[in-house]
Amino acid sequence: MGAVICDVSFQPRCNYERTLRPRLLHLQLSWADARTVRGFQRRLVTEDLAVAMKFNHAQKVATAHAITDLLAADGVDTREDLHTWLDHQANRAALRTVKGVGPKSIDYIGNLVGRSHVAVDVHLRAFAVDAGVPDLPYDQLRAVYEEAAALLGHDKGALEHAVWRHRSKAT
Repeated sequence: MGAVICDVSFQPRCNYERTLRPRLLHLQLSWADARTVRGFQRRLVTEDLAVAMKFNHAQKVATAHAITDLLAADGVDTREDLHTWLDHQANRAALRTVKGVGPKSIDYIGNLVGRSHVAVDVHLRAFAVDAGVPDLPYDQLRAVYEEAAALLGHDKGALEHAVWRHRSKAT
């Protein structure tokens, strides 16, 4: 869960493949006991997350701490717990109150624990513009992608990931 929390916390405005992915893999190996929220929370008490992630960004570190504290307070400890916890709108709203967590982060963390969401980011926005879709607010553009997936008979999360991979390789 430490890697999931760090993924969603450190990912914004960061090159995933070159910068974040290697650091997440390192964290998983070096903080093996952080597979649960409780284990990750214990590590955060004794170690510096910025040092462990080799990522000196105070707000992203603070976001990871705040997400961890929220999940721990609600008894969320595993990926399965988080998957279920995200079923409730009140929990999604609580997560949204964490500084640095927006609607994309909520959808993205869901994808990380096996849900199927469209997490609209710069790559999905650019793809939509290239396809002639006007600049739309987050919820509306997400709905466009969800409708496209339904019309094509594809899983919405799989379509999102395919578009993301295509566009991220182009930049």
